Amino acid sequence: MTNLLSRIGTRAESGDPIAGGGFRRLLLASEGREVGDAVMARTVELAKPGARVHVFSVARVYGTSFGFPNPGLMPTKREWDGQERLVSTAVRRLRRNGFRATGQVLGTRQATRRICEAAEREGCEAIVMGADPDRSRLIAGLMWSQEPQRVRRRAKVPVFLVVDGSLWRGQQAAVRN
Repeated sequence: MTNLLSRIGTRAESGDPIAGGGFRRLLLASEGREVGDAVMARTVELAKPGARVHVFSVARVYGTSFGFPNPGLMPTKREWDGQERLVSTAVRRLRRNGFRATGQVLGTRQATRRICEAAEREGCEAIVMGADPDRSRLIAGLMWSQEPQRVRRRAKVPVFLVVDGSLWRGQQAAVRN
């Protein structure tokens, strides 16, 4: 148990961007939620001036029918448009702040895996995501809103989860590594 805790502590400390002046490549990921001001502010804080930021959003595919993709389970045109608007808005905001930003929307059932693959493919040094507060593992496994926590457990790079307190009554905005 001590070995596990020390390994987690080392991983979080090794990704301290403030000591090193920030990250050169970041992935700003979303499992479908809006990129709020707190998430954007944390991304700008973590990135070096002129850094490359890739914005990645997932349009959720709801499942399969008898093992085959079913058109009724795919994201609707409205969902695709919403995700594309989310990504283009985030890219535009990042470019206004002087970053080289690109964006991508992907439809998948496996959001955690695809976000981690995108970070690896783009050569990102860290991932930033908006998140809900942590839930117990028993409940969290059933909730789509806990996808950022699953990314944090699976990713090989530091993951910075920004919990926006304005979404939750009685809680202040917090940042978790």
